Amino acid sequence: MRQIAVYGKGGIGKSTTTQNTVAALAEAGHKCLIVGCDPKADATRLILNRKAQATVMDLARERGSVEELEIGEVLLEGFLGVKCAESGGPEPGVGCAGRGVITAINFLEENGAYTPDLDYVFYDVLGDVVCGGFAMPIREGKAKEIYIVTSGEMMAMYAANNIARGVLKYANSGGVRLGGLICNSRKTDKEAELIMALAEKLNTQMIHFIPRDNQVQRAELRRKTVIEYSPDHAQCDEYRALAKKIAENKNFVIPTPLEMEELESLLMEFGIMDGEGAAA
Repeated sequence: MRQIAVYGKGGIGKSTTTQNTVAALAEAGHKCLIVGCDPKADATRLILNRKAQATVMDLARERGSVEELEIGEVLLEGFLGVKCAESGGPEPGVGCAGRGVITAINFLEENGAYTPDLDYVFYDVLGDVVCGGFAMPIREGKAKEIYIVTSGEMMAMYAANNIARGVLKYANSGGVRLGGLICNSRKTDKEAELIMALAEKLNTQMIHFIPRDNQVQRAELRRKTVIEYSPDHAQCDEYRALAKKIAENKNFVIPTPLEMEELESLLMEFGIMDGEGAAA
């Protein structure tokens, strides 16, 4: 069983990319589990074809403790048998959402969610930085493989570099390694070349470039992955290609994050920033 954590800047398309990739893996015959580690609880809705599933933390709050939950209430099965769970989080403004991730993963482990037949567990993790409870999938040695979803936009690249710092922090203690950058295209100038250059600086690879296509949004409006909604569409082949590359990937590294000046120099080299350090 391979345990994989997917990180990326908020709004970069991390959850969409993860669910479509998992759908492609399931289509290829792999047994998969997605654990959503975001209080928004949107990491599984395209697999389950529903707005949101009940989360571990929401139900624990209703019942008084996590011990009162049954695994069947929070572990559901969706498209092609993909298993789905969402950690959830505290009420807004109360408590630490990261602690919900810790609680949820422990509950799933203790109650048999990680069955022997699983080939992959994907953790869809909130945030631009790897900190606190959101680092739990890698800090505790759960996920050994990390993928970072990014784009050619400046802030997405800043976030990717920050996440690489977090991976480096836990590389020795948890044995975690970076498997590569996934470029979820925003159609910026020289985007593929820029992300390949960033990957090289980080000592990793751009494992796949996902072109932007409105078919993804059309499928999302129907709460489906593209793989389920329109399996013959060309965009599906992009997710299938990414799934195959992840399945066959052997290039796992300790990243070499950039200093801010190095990152800004790279951005200026590709015309993303002007010479004053502001966005062009």
